[in-house]
Amino acid sequence: MYLAWSAIIFVTYSLSAQAQMSPVGNWHTVDEKSGEVKSQIRISEANGLLTGSITKLLRKDTKQDQVCEQCTDDRKDKPIIGMQIIRGAKKAEGKDVWEDGKILDPENGKTYGLRLTPIEGGKKLEVRGSIGPFGRTQTWVRTQ
Repeated sequence: MYLAWSAIIFVTYSLSAQAQMSPVGNWHTVDEKSGEVKSQIRISEANGLLTGSITKLLRKDTKQDQVCEQCTDDRKDKPIIGMQIIRGAKKAEGKDVWEDGKILDPENGKTYGLRLTPIEGGKKLEVRGSIGPFGRTQTWVRTQ
């Protein structure tokens, strides 16, 4: 009986640890210059692909009815709250990395190649946007 309970506890703990090493969940984006929390993003998974949408704008000086004026695709002039900014990322084989997707910066309307890497046990997420060899990495923080 003790062995069975130990196995159940181990499997439960292992599954929760694996779930935390996924980008799926809610994240706060942080302004790189001021350190201020900018927005909340909800990342979901369907059929092995990740999508991520802005669920809240958190900066005090941001208009809540803001639209993406500079977007050039189906998101042009659409509200930023509810906007899907991550599309098509998939898990790299044998790694805790999601790549081959795209991420939109709604502030400038540009779309970048995407790489997502959970770090610190899944408490943070490295979000790398790039065009060719050039890019930048942001660190998002998981919310509850």
